[in-house]
Amino acid sequence: MAGSKVGSIGEYIREQRTRAKISLRQLAEVSGISNPYLSQIERGLRKPSAEILAQIAKGLRISAEVLYVQAGILEERESDTDVQAAIRADLLLTERQKQVLLDIYESFLKEHRENAADDANPAPSPGKEEVQ
Repeated sequence: MAGSKVGSIGEYIREQRTRAKISLRQLAEVSGISNPYLSQIERGLRKPSAEILAQIAKGLRISAEVLYVQAGILEERESDTDVQAAIRADLLLTERQKQVLLDIYESFLKEHRENAADDANPAPSPGKEEVQ
């Protein structure tokens, strides 16, 4: 899903901040990063460290992993299903909404796998003897 990446990590952070409807000053305050430094990151003048990205993610209330992938620090998972890929690529959802949807979807997949395993290995009926 490399096509879903924004031009730079700074642009992506600005986009997420705008969607969260918080100002640069507010994000600087909640993340503990100086306003000028955060501004330089958003404008692409500074490349933030993983630690700074984690602070920004906390301030935006999104996953630090998402910022790490966007910054090229982590590789994006290749094993996404079409549903997971669609959720991750949806520009109308916040990162928190995406994570909630992904968690729900994963719980459904887990339930399906458990039910399939039960169907493949049914328990013997009580009171009936096996015929050999």
